[in-house]
Amino acid sequence: MGLILRGGIIVTAAECYQADIRIEDEIIADIGSQVARPEDTVIPAEGCYIIPGGIDAHTHFDLPVGTISTADDFASGTRAAILGGTTTIIDYATQFKGETLQQGLTNWHRRAAGKCFADYGFHMAITDWNEQVSRELPWLSQEAGVTSVKLYMAYKHSLQVDDSALFQVLERARDCGILTCVHCENGDIVDNMIRRFRNQGKTTPRYHPLSRPSQVEQEAVNRLSVLADMTKAPVVVVHVSCREAMETVAQAKVRGVRIFAETCPQYLVLDDSVYQGSGFAGAKYVMSPPLRPRENQDYLWDGLRSGILDTVATDHCSFNFKGQKELGKEDFSKIPNGAPGVEHRLGLLYTYGVKTGKISLKQFVDKVAARPAKLFGLYPKKGTITPGSDADLVIWDERRQFTISAATQAHNVDYSPYEGMKQQGQAIHVFLRGRQVVKNGRVCTKTPQGQFLLRKPFF
Repeated sequence: MGLILRGGIIVTAAECYQADIRIEDEIIADIGSQVARPEDTVIPAEGCYIIPGGIDAHTHFDLPVGTISTADDFASGTRAAILGGTTTIIDYATQFKGETLQQGLTNWHRRAAGKCFADYGFHMAITDWNEQVSRELPWLSQEAGVTSVKLYMAYKHSLQVDDSALFQVLERARDCGILTCVHCENGDIVDNMIRRFRNQGKTTPRYHPLSRPSQVEQEAVNRLSVLADMTKAPVVVVHVSCREAMETVAQAKVRGVRIFAETCPQYLVLDDSVYQGSGFAGAKYVMSPPLRPRENQDYLWDGLRSGILDTVATDHCSFNFKGQKELGKEDFSKIPNGAPGVEHRLGLLYTYGVKTGKISLKQFVDKVAARPAKLFGLYPKKGTITPGSDADLVIWDERRQFTISAATQAHNVDYSPYEGMKQQGQAIHVFLRGRQVVKNGRVCTKTPQGQFLLRKPFF
């Protein structure tokens, strides 16, 4: 017995057409007008879009930061994800100082196992590069199914790697079929500017963006692009926030560098006015890179439309305002960096991108599903609607409207950076490998059914 999604408008990165979808044994079995069998269950989708389940390739669930951990663990984070139409997440497992990659990955498997409502994979963040770690990279991609790593050019004294390590990782990752994701900010300059502000008694959240101006992002992107060109290694610039960084990516692409770029909803719809004033409310928006002046938004939307920016992820890294963000009440540099968003990624991009004409429906699907699937070794199992693909499907009703609020969100955090913003369209039914996990806009399963995904190497 199968399941029929009837009468919806199917949207992929390449096509938009009306047809029925037949699901059987967790995959898309058939697409057409005469695919139903007598014993099939039918779910009407007339007047709605059917899109591939979203892939958020940048989350931080259950991440320890000093003495605290993020407010969302894998259970609450992936529950929020499926509610918003995201059926796959790729989280950043982290190898902390003194650990092997295998130890770091084992720790993250323990955090996620049995808790995920969405399918999931891992990137591996490397913070301690050495010969042992270098020898582990073939195992990581060929046996562990982790085909991307992350390096930080920011967060001096904790996560930041130097240029020597960056160069060596790029060479080694290239040979192992591993895609290298990089947080691009010049951590040495940021550290210098933070100390300068603190010495001047300037410690409120308004100084967070001033300590990390767009130039420190631009410089790091440029440095990465030069090293990627030298090593011929593929790289992803994560969370591009400003015109200068995006233009640097564009210039590298013209030169033939294998460079890809991600942006996030917060940089598309929020701006640095939230940091104004002498109070502490701006701590809710302390993330790195910080929010930028509003004029950057048009450039980023143009980048999505033109293809300079390849994907939209969230960098979901939630900390409660009370008790967690407040750790930096006397010093903005001690405010835990990050904000929630995995639940609202598709809705924000649809409302403020598709409905305003900034991007097309097919571009929307490409940025939230197809392109991340292709970059991170999941396509065509994920990210598209075709016979044989996983039946990760979203029935999207653009007639639904609501206001985003912390009071009604699924995120396990006490605020929303998008509080009061309108969302047009909603994931009313969501299917994970053919199993319905969201029904009429509500999560309809109590049992996490997400599976760990072994991803293909990048060559």
